[in-house]
Amino acid sequence: MRRLIQSWMLVLAAAALLSAQGAAQVNGQVTAEVTLLQADHSTRPFADKARVVVWLSSLDDPMPRVAGDRNSHRYQMVQRNKHFEPTLLVVPVGAFVDFPNKDPWFHNVFSLYQGKRFDLGLYQAGTVHSVRFDKPGASYIFCNIHPQMSAVVLAIDSPYFGISDPAGRVSLGEVPPGHYRLHVWYQGSSQKVLDALQREITVSAGKRDLGALQILANAPTQVAHKNKYGQEYDREDTNPTY
Repeated sequence: MRRLIQSWMLVLAAAALLSAQGAAQVNGQVTAEVTLLQADHSTRPFADKARVVVWLSSLDDPMPRVAGDRNSHRYQMVQRNKHFEPTLLVVPVGAFVDFPNKDPWFHNVFSLYQGKRFDLGLYQAGTVHSVRFDKPGASYIFCNIHPQMSAVVLAIDSPYFGISDPAGRVSLGEVPPGHYRLHVWYQGSSQKVLDALQREITVSAGKRDLGALQILANAPTQVAHKNKYGQEYDREDTNPTY
């Protein structure tokens, strides 16, 4: 009896291994080509086509498999030289982002205008505060002391995403075959334009190119904002110590 059970266990293990190998063989790079066009009537292409986020949400699996990323990996947005690094961070919904202060002066990181709302208060060099981004969408991040500091954390419910390079190339990594909804985000484009780009697609062994994505957008600029009290910032040259 023991031998029979052991034999069945070996058969099941072999079947699982073959199934996993088959899935791995089907998985492959999914790519897209982005073209950014001026939002005015000229529709001239942008020279720099970077920072366009493209991702796929599964229509076959209503519960996206990103829990491991949420729990096992913490993300970072560093404060250094009075800037955020990186200025665009894509994370799975529910992920924690650390905001370490690597500058020799105080910072006060906050987001009150869109997405996740939080205020980390004033904290000194060498310390770290964290935020859990528990809702999908873009959160615009600022510092209450230094107006030039701005960044975006984009929380998405999918592990299959990519960010375009300056030439407009996007790679979404290893995507299993299936039915998906295509999403696009770019800071200089309106939500109406981005929503119009959404569509259902099928990824298979023979179809791994999402094709060209043409996006009408304004030239990227720093988001206009006031401090966390809704007031204008003090001139930084009047506060040279921080």
